[in-house]
Order: sequence, then structure tokens, then C-alpha cells
Amino acid sequence: MGYQSDLRPGLFSNRNIIVTGAGSGFGRCNAHELASLGANVLLVGRKIEKLETVRDEIIEDGGICDIGSCDIRDEETVTDLVATFIAKHGDIYGLVNNAGGQFPSPLDKISKNGWNAVVNTNLTGGFLMAREVYKQSMSQHGGSIVNIVADMWGGMPGMGHSGAARAGMANFTQTAAYEWGHANVRVNAVAPGWIMSSGMDTYGPEFKATLRTLKDAVPLGRLGNEAEISASICFLLSDSASYISGTTIRVDGAASQGNTAVYPLPKTINTSPFSGFHRELTPDLFK
Repeated sequence: MGYQSDLRPGLFSNRNIIVTGAGSGFGRCNAHELASLGANVLLVGRKIEKLETVRDEIIEDGGICDIGSCDIRDEETVTDLVATFIAKHGDIYGLVNNAGGQFPSPLDKISKNGWNAVVNTNLTGGFLMAREVYKQSMSQHGGSIVNIVADMWGGMPGMGHSGAARAGMANFTQTAAYEWGHANVRVNAVAPGWIMSSGMDTYGPEFKATLRTLKDAVPLGRLGNEAEISASICFLLSDSASYISGTTIRVDGAASQGNTAVYPLPKTINTSPFSGFHRELTPDLFK
């Protein structure tokens, strides 16, 4: 059994789509769905071993892909990688700016280096990837860019560096959509809420204990999964979204729409996740 996407087979046939942070989590899942829909997926990440594993999975499932190791924070490396992909595969149709990372910390404990590392990864790196894909390819034929941000509208206490970077990326999404629309380049964002992803296993014991309680603050009564993020990304990349640009889709079970201190949530009934990813990896803390 392969990926069980609700989108039509062959949707992205003959289209080159770059996915950053493709070695794990959202990126790995999204790469699998795109490949199942016919895309030639170009996997980008810092650790070549992880990319090779995902590439082998996709090929085993009958998909096509290529890989490129890159630190998206390095301008020259990004420029060269995009040029290499274009020379090898042709025009780039889509870009999923998924690479990112952060660590839990109150603001007064974040060093300048720690702040810069998170902002450079979650904001500057995404900008560099989008700029080069636009300049080298999409400005000539159009395309679609999807940036992954986060639920940061009420602030992001405990991860202020990430919240600031994600808010910046949401604003960049709006600006790029306006400036690049004349070339038929659409730029949108997806804001995941609390999603069960392998990245959760990287946090310390105290934060993991908090993660286990998050579902109680979600009106749908559960955490989301990677396939539910990927489905939104694929829709925004598709021709069905050809008049959608400059927007951010929140995929968070309505958690960002209220406050349990003001309106306690009743017990959830009939909750039903979408589970399309046949190679889904459940984080250890939820096993």
C-alpha cells in the first residue's frame, strides 16, 4: 500500500518540486505525498544520510526524486543548489519551505547566538530559498511556493525566537505574493498547530510532559498528524488553488481560536484524524 492521498493521481506529473527539511517530520511526509502524485521531488536538508533514507523509501514506493545537501542559511550554497537542480532537472514548479528548528526557552534565557540561529533557519533560510527559486526559474514561467510557519498569533511564550521568525515568514509570504504575482507565482503559508511529528522526540523530559497535555486545549480533542499538514501543502501547490496567494492556512484543530481559561472545552466526541501516510512514524512519547 502506498500513500493514500485524497488528491487525484498524476496531479503533479512532470513537475519538479523542492522540499526543504525533507529528511524527517513534515518534510518527509510531504515528499512522499508529492511523489505519490507524480512529482519529481527534490529533497533538501543538511544531513545527507536522512535524505538518502527518504529517497530510498520514495523509490521503493515507485516515486522519483533527487537529493541535495544544503545549509539554507548559507546564501552561496542555496544559489548553487538551486542552479544545480535546474541544470539537472529543468524548471522548478514548486517550493515547500519546510526546514526549520527551535528549542524551548524563556526570552531572558535566549542568547544572541541562539536567537540568530533560530531566526536564520526559520526566516532567512526560507527567504533565500524562495528568492533563488523565483530568480532562477519561477520568474520565467510561474509556480507556487508554500512556507511552513506556526501558530504564533497570540505570541509564542517559551519559544519567542521561533514566534518572531515565523511571524516574519508569514509577512514575507504576503509581500512575496504581491511582488511576484505578475509572474504568476503564488506564495502561501501553512501554519501547523500541535502536530505529532518526530521532532517532538528531540525535546527534554519536562517539555515532553507538556506536549502530552496539549490535546486538552484543542477543540477537536487531539493532536494533528503529518498527513494533515501535507494535504494542505499539496492543495496550495495544485492548480485548484490558482487564485489563492498571500494567505496562511491554519491547520490546528481550532486551538488558536479561543482560550480554555475563558471557555473550557467539553469532552470531544467523534474525532477522526486523516491518516494517509503509510510510513508514518509516531513519536516515542505518544507510544
